[in-house]
This record gives sequence, C-alpha cells and structure tokens, in this order.
Amino acid sequence: MEFNELQRKILETSEDYAKKCNIKIDSEFALLKLYEEIGELTQTFLIYKKQSRPEKYVSEEVSKKELAKELADVVGLAIVNANLIGIDLEEALVKKWVSKEWISD
Repeated sequence: MEFNELQRKILETSEDYAKKCNIKIDSEFALLKLYEEIGELTQTFLIYKKQSRPEKYVSEEVSKKELAKELADVVGLAIVNANLIGIDLEEALVKKWVSKEWISD
C-alpha cells in the first residue's frame, strides 16, 4: 500500500471514530490523543522490558503484539495531526529522514 493511500484510510477511520463517538477531532483533541497514545506506548514498553509490576508481565510474543498496536496508534495520530494542520507528512518524512534536507535546520 502506498503511503498516501494509507494516510487516506487512516483519516477515514478517524472520521468514522469521530462520528461513532460523537467527537469533533480538532487539532487540540488530536494532539492530546497523541500524548495519550505515547503514554500507552511507554507503559507497553515498560511491560515488554519487564520494568513494570510482575503481574503485568506477558510473553514476548504478546508483548511485541501490544507494542505494535501502540506504535500504530502513535503513527496514526501523527498522520491525523499532520492532516489537521495541513502538513504533507510523506513529504516531511522524506525531507527529514531520506534526503536529509532538513538536517542542517
């Protein structure tokens, strides 16, 4: 799947979520949700590293699956945030990570 198609599908899912939950997804909501998901990713990572309460420990397979889900939430919400403020995230990723055009900034 191409990145722009992935972005489109994520934005559709976000719109469906907003309608289902009767929420307006604006820039404030999206940024707060991103922070929430980063917190969940952090918690999941601590469980993966066995740096949480022992009763939260799960197998490595389950732990990696949970990490993948939380990373997907973070990336999805980064896409939602970029869209809300008019940033072409694919272009930004290329400039920052691939062509390194923004390294000297």
